[in-house]
Amino acid sequence: MGVVSPGFRGRPRESSRRLPPGQYETHDFPVLSAGPTPQIGRDDWEFTVTTETGDRHSWNWAELTSLPSESPTLDLHCVTKWSKFDTSWQGVSLDVLLADVETAADFVMVSSYGGYTTNLPLEDLTEGQAWIAYGYEGDDIPPEHGGPARLLVPHLYFWKSAKWVHGMRLLTRDEPGFWESLGYHDYGDPWREQRYQGD
Repeated sequence: MGVVSPGFRGRPRESSRRLPPGQYETHDFPVLSAGPTPQIGRDDWEFTVTTETGDRHSWNWAELTSLPSESPTLDLHCVTKWSKFDTSWQGVSLDVLLADVETAADFVMVSSYGGYTTNLPLEDLTEGQAWIAYGYEGDDIPPEHGGPARLLVPHLYFWKSAKWVHGMRLLTRDEPGFWESLGYHDYGDPWREQRYQGD
């Protein structure tokens, strides 16, 4: 005996397959920040990778934007439960920036202009999973969304995609960043609803 009424088709599945548990789709782009928006001119902008031994690899704006770029289209998932589909970016893959960096580190502390930090496993920034983005929807990234450049790690909750990115410190042991030290999850997988410590 069937338990489904004839003609019942259920909910549309296409967008729900892309929507992690507990999320809702939004068509705008909410602005959420841990502090005031820093104003960084491109002439003053720099991105630095510092290894666990203290070796530094730095790029200024001209050097970053002269590297081979990619134009990924990504879904974003915020810990505050909104998701935005099909956002278009331009930026440099972390694979390019880390290609000549020798390290035995397993973790990264990302830092931003303005003092924000967030921690990630290094393996989540490689293999085509993360970018330093400087373009959004065919234009510059607006300052309120992290311009002139921000980190993009779309498979994790969006607080891991640090705005106004300034550098990465490679670590042999994990350390909590800003939100993580206040109780947010160390990893932040939206598909496992890892919003807070213990989730």
